[in-house]
Amino acid sequence: DGLFIDGHSLQIDESSMTGESDHVEINHKKNPFLVSGTKVADGYGQMLVTSVGMNTTWGEMMSHINRDTDEQTPLQARLNKLTSSIGKVGLTVAFLVLVVLLVRYFTGNTQDESGNKEFSGSKTKADDIVNAVVEIVAAAVTIIVVAIPEGLPLAVTLTLAYSMKRMMKDQAMVRKLSACETMGSATTICTDKTGTLTMNLMKVTKFWLGKESMEQSSPISPYVLELIQQGVALNTTGSAYRESPESKFEFSGSPTEKAILSWAIHELNTDMEQMKHSFTILYVEAFNSQKKRSGVLSRKKVDNTIHVHWKGAAEMILAMCSSYYDASGLMKDMNVGERNTFKQIIQVMAANSLRCIAFAHKQLSEEQYEDGKEEKRLQEDSFTLLGLVGIKDPIRPGVKKAVDDCQHAGVNIKMITGDNVFTARAMAIECGILKYGAENINGAVVEGEEFRNYTLEQRMEKVDKICVMARSSPFDKLLMVQCLKQKGHVVAVTGDGTNDAPALKEADIGLSMGIQGTEVAKESSDIVILDDNFASVATVLRWGRCVYSNIQKFIQFQLTVNVAALVINFVAAVSAGEVPLTAVQLLWVNLIMDTLGALALATEQPTQELMKKTPVGRTEPLITNIMWRNLISQALYQIAILLTLQFKGEPIFGLTERVNDTLIFNIFVLCQVFNEFNARKLEEKNVFKGIHKNKLFLGIIAITILLQVLMVEFLKKFADTERLNWGQWGACIGIAALSWPIGWVVKCIPVPEKPIFSYLTWKK
Repeated sequence: DGLFIDGHSLQIDESSMTGESDHVEINHKKNPFLVSGTKVADGYGQMLVTSVGMNTTWGEMMSHINRDTDEQTPLQARLNKLTSSIGKVGLTVAFLVLVVLLVRYFTGNTQDESGNKEFSGSKTKADDIVNAVVEIVAAAVTIIVVAIPEGLPLAVTLTLAYSMKRMMKDQAMVRKLSACETMGSATTICTDKTGTLTMNLMKVTKFWLGKESMEQSSPISPYVLELIQQGVALNTTGSAYRESPESKFEFSGSPTEKAILSWAIHELNTDMEQMKHSFTILYVEAFNSQKKRSGVLSRKKVDNTIHVHWKGAAEMILAMCSSYYDASGLMKDMNVGERNTFKQIIQVMAANSLRCIAFAHKQLSEEQYEDGKEEKRLQEDSFTLLGLVGIKDPIRPGVKKAVDDCQHAGVNIKMITGDNVFTARAMAIECGILKYGAENINGAVVEGEEFRNYTLEQRMEKVDKICVMARSSPFDKLLMVQCLKQKGHVVAVTGDGTNDAPALKEADIGLSMGIQGTEVAKESSDIVILDDNFASVATVLRWGRCVYSNIQKFIQFQLTVNVAALVINFVAAVSAGEVPLTAVQLLWVNLIMDTLGALALATEQPTQELMKKTPVGRTEPLITNIMWRNLISQALYQIAILLTLQFKGEPIFGLTERVNDTLIFNIFVLCQVFNEFNARKLEEKNVFKGIHKNKLFLGIIAITILLQVLMVEFLKKFADTERLNWGQWGACIGIAALSWPIGWVVKCIPVPEKPIFSYLTWKK
């Protein structure tokens, strides 16, 4: 790094540091700072070196990237909390069951199949005691296995892996699996402007001839058109090249030159080569940052007429002109009123973030040319204004809708750019990041330096209000991300340059750009947006929410199984001294529900409804009140049915004990199959909506039922079951199917917004 000491017209390409493609002027007064890693684009200069190596801005930036962060994602933190809570409950219940069964056994309250006491003091053989104790311990261990949802990590991984594969089709390559679900919790997205919101391709979007705005189809006087074509073709440092008449043009030069050349060739049908060959260039005055214009003196080969063309910043060119051409080709004098009209046109274009370039022309007589030096001839006044063009980096198609979608989803969008305040503000309004009228609200638009100089308290107070940060450095972006995280936001950052790498690394989710992005940016990010489009960021947000929602669906489904199994086995063990669901049966339920259930619910597609909810952030509980309502109602229904069968099934239906136990097992499994449909929709009453699109879900349900039939009918010894007749199968399916109407009725019950467990916390 260093300080500018001496030089002239020094233009620096700082894109590697700020991400902005426009060259920055270095001078004594306003900007004497030179940063390592940037390139000299024009001019020359001397610099006093102030820092090297890790002490430079570049070095400091790299030190931020190389830090390893072992932060848990919001979902990981929630899942760890959930599994530890369930684990404690499961262990407690298992311990109680173990104690109760051991007490019942050793006090002689249990009987064998013949009706004799299982334990009768010293008469009982040691082998029998060991076998009985082993069975009791097995029952307790089984309860632990069922209670702890060890299928959760599998469900989460399956959901993430499936979503990751599908996101590739939506132009998002996931580098870090956990980023999928973290995106679902995002509350703020800090986005870069150049190349993400915009196309990073300067383009002429406005053309004024005289006081009229020209559209593509507007008629232009052939004489004026030819003069403009001359002005572009002769007075340029850029070039246009194509290999053959069928191939596309390739443009080189500064972004502004490329935009003007592209416009002249495609819109005005200029033949650049023919135009250059028909003139002899006599003198050129190159563009420089002081004059902000370039001029050319040329002689037309056909009639030897001498022409002077100027091109440059509109206000500079306007000051040189005393007349102008209108669209019909008439030359009109420019009085004070008309000059003010042109100034207003230029101001309006600037307010709309357009870079305004003007063209002027003058024809010299042979006498005037012979009179003096070329420079003098070029710098004479009384030129005629040919036209004005407005150049801008256009917004990508679909960006405005994507920004609206994110805002409706409750996610704040903040634009962070190296551009000046006026351009940044105009762009933010065009994208919808700033609403009309909101740009004047104090604190909505700030400069990086201003934000940097705030105290910590001021930053924390104002960071939420900021929508646009202009003239920002990489560290301003990093500072904003840190502030937002301290305030409890889940922050996503988009960026493409090496300069964005520290912020990408610091953010909860880093989104880098696949086309414009540097390797350093991609390495620091979690997700790579393959088409560099902000619209794909909105798609990633929707996928993130889908992942989070699918995990919630599985948790609701899984916990219903766990709660029901726990309560049934506990009540039966305490009251009757036996567990109705054997170890093999419980493990079978666990196996089907954990793997197949996870896979079925992991493959649900994202819907537009997901974008109507508010973001979950860091503090929202994983199990919402809606989930508790659905979960408890289904679990209570299953418990009521199965305990009734356990205690009164044999006399009511006239069944043997083995058949009754098989019915309990079969109904329990089928209840889970039917409840899987309920779990598809946490809030909607119609649980079948869109089910035809999810072939995998239907396939898994079919496989589950098939395996259950196999288990009951053909694996009797293994599963400890009896064969059921058609009537009993019909009864099982009928009882299990009742969970659908129960689910529908329960969803009509309103629940409070505030999480249930927040009422239990101690209020100071």
